[in-house]
This record gives sequence, C-alpha cells and structure tokens, in this order.
Amino acid sequence: MSKIAIIGGGAAGMMAAIVLARQKNNITLFEKNDRLGRKLFITGKGRCNLTNNCDTEQLLNNVVSNSKFMYSAFDKFNSQDTISFFEGLGLKIKTERGGRVFPLSDHSSDVIGVLSKELNKLNVKVYLNSPVISLISEGYLKDDNSSKCKYEKKITGLVYKSNTEEIEEEFDKIVVATGGVSYPLTGSTGDGIKFAKDLDIKTVDTRPALVPLEIKESFCKDIMGLALKNVQVSMFAKVKNKEKLIYKEFGEMLFTHYGISGPIILSGSSYIGKYINDGVKVVIDMKPALSYEQLDDRILKDFQKNINKQFRNSLDELLPKSLIPIVIDITRIDPYKKVNEVKKEERQLLVKTLKEFTLNATSLRDYNEAIITQGGVSVKEVNPSTMECKRVKNLMFVGEVLDVDALTGGYNLQIAWSTASLLS
Repeated sequence: MSKIAIIGGGAAGMMAAIVLARQKNNITLFEKNDRLGRKLFITGKGRCNLTNNCDTEQLLNNVVSNSKFMYSAFDKFNSQDTISFFEGLGLKIKTERGGRVFPLSDHSSDVIGVLSKELNKLNVKVYLNSPVISLISEGYLKDDNSSKCKYEKKITGLVYKSNTEEIEEEFDKIVVATGGVSYPLTGSTGDGIKFAKDLDIKTVDTRPALVPLEIKESFCKDIMGLALKNVQVSMFAKVKNKEKLIYKEFGEMLFTHYGISGPIILSGSSYIGKYINDGVKVVIDMKPALSYEQLDDRILKDFQKNINKQFRNSLDELLPKSLIPIVIDITRIDPYKKVNEVKKEERQLLVKTLKEFTLNATSLRDYNEAIITQGGVSVKEVNPSTMECKRVKNLMFVGEVLDVDALTGGYNLQIAWSTASLLS
C-alpha cells in the first residue's frame, strides 16, 4: 500500500483518487476550494457533458493538441468505459445530438455527488480549503546497470496550508490534477504548472482555448445577439508570410459586443490561437448550400419579386434585418436605388459579400471566458502509459494541467477520466 496525495479536486483529481483507492492505496485529496468539483459544476452550462458516445478514433480526431499522447489512455479507458463507470456509480445518463453524454437529470451536481460518494466509500481523506504550497523532492543516484550512475529527483512530500498554518507531510507518490488556467474563479490558477517549473520540468506557454474572438470591425456591437445558423466559417492565418487555411467548419455562430462567439467559433479558436497575434482572417459563407451562380440566381428572383422596391428593402428574405445595413455598407450599393437599376457588377459584389463576409480577429478573449487552457506541462516530460513524470520519480500529471486539449462535445472531460485511469 502506497501513501499517495492527489492535488486538485476536479474531474481528473476525483477520478485519480478513486482509481488509486480501488488499488488499496492510502489516498489524501487536497482541494483549495471549499468544495469539490467547482469547475465541473459549471461544465456544459451546468449540465456536465461527461463524454462523447463515440469510438476511440473519433476521440483522437477531436483532440487538438498532442493527440498521439492520448493513444494509451483512450485505449485503456474510452468513452464506453466512462459511461459504464458512471452507471456503476448509480448515475443515470443519456446521449444527445452529436453523441454528447449528460446525466439524465441535466444536473452537474449529480455527477459530483456520485464521485464524492465513491470517495467517501473508499475512505479517501479529503482536505478542503487546503491549497498545496509546494512539492518536496530530493536527489538520488539511479543505478541503471551501466558504467555511470545518474543523479535524479524523486518526490518525497508536499507543503499545504490549513487555516494560517503551513504543514509539511511525506508521501510516496503525488498526482498533480490542478487543471489549467481557465475560469480562475473556480481555482484554476496554474498551480500545477508552477510546481512543474519549480522542479525544472518543461512546460508549454498557456493561452485561452475554446474561447470567443475579438474582432476589429466595430459593426459587431451593432448586431450583438444576432445568431447565424447553417453558415460555414473559414479561418486564415499568416504562416511563413503566406495566408493559410487553418480551420473550416459548418454550424452556428453568434455576434457579440466585442466580436464573435458560438460553437464553430469556439472550436476555431483552439486552432488559430497561436497565430492570433499576427492577425487572423475569419471568412463567413452565409449561404454555403448555394454556389456563387446559384446565389446570384436566387438574388435575381428576389429582385424580380421586389422590382419596384428600393435596394435596402429587397433583402428581407435573404438576410436577417439587422445585417442588411451592414451588407449594404460593405457593398456600397446605393440603398435608395431601385432594384431594377442595380447593375450586374453590383449584384455580383453582393454575392461575393454574402459568400465571403470577412472579419479580422485581433485577439482571443481572456481566461475568464475560456472553456479550457492550451499549453501546460509538456507531454514530452510524461510517460503516456503511466502519466508518471520522466524527470521526477513518483510524480504524475493528469487532466488539463497537461498540454493536451480537445474540442467541445465531452472530449476534454474524457481526457481527464482517461489520463487518471492509467495511474497505479
């Protein structure tokens, strides 16, 4: 039996505690908040999208950063295993559109409840309001049967705070499950990344991901709240002084007072984040089901129906009302011109504007709005089959603290469950 500390009482931390406690280890879980699962509580807008009911190939395809690192974890514990695990804890679940798995009650508190109940059943000691201040390590000579002995580090314990007192405690192993930097009010403030840096473990710079985009064009605030469905968004970035398509997706988006958001924008942010400082061009095809020629025919038919109307009053069936003055301004077509006076060149410009409605993204929104964090502990520092640090013995990293992230749909929580499942 080993004495093991888990740092962080979120999804990965609770799962790690359960996995290791079931192996008859002596487990202590340290949580800086006054309750477990604070970020888990708000996941999926409070409904908790547990996983995605799909095969392992789809899980890997939805991992944005370092998907190869997840091969072993997903092979051992995939989405079907997650479903079985929670059903085994007594949680009733359901699968919705896109394979998204939720508790039947739609309450994330029920997920936290069954995990907490299992922790209690397994006699896991849970220390709330107990932030870990630092990890304790010592050097040792590793004899690998070669002519030379290597001097390496191993974990021996940690220092945590209880009320105003700092307490040092020895442990055989430590699992860091502190999350990333997103939603800092939930306690995700990069503690695990700091622990890694203190031990000379390589980390990757963090940035917000699955986050809205700020846009240069000021008209976004004039149409804030406007949702566009069934549009296609393409995002282009400068790569080696050439414009390159980085992301392309079909779905829904939303205009906000600062720019754009919505499902396909959040997903796109995870791909273009590293290019954002050099500017990213967002091109929206508002009529992706129609070719340029088909859209031109459609507009001609609308014009024929509204032949005596002014141009500004002829677009009601084609565009949302709030978007019409913006499109007119972009095309510079006289809004008071009768539609039968609109020239072919002007009409083609209208087609181009609707098929290539272009915005300039200037920045990501901050960590307070980011669903997840990109960056963290470098996966090159961690054994993908055990989650143990290669540089420091008896130290493991699981969940969002690692430089692994995925798209929305339950995939990020699956990373938490799967990485924690490998511990021993």
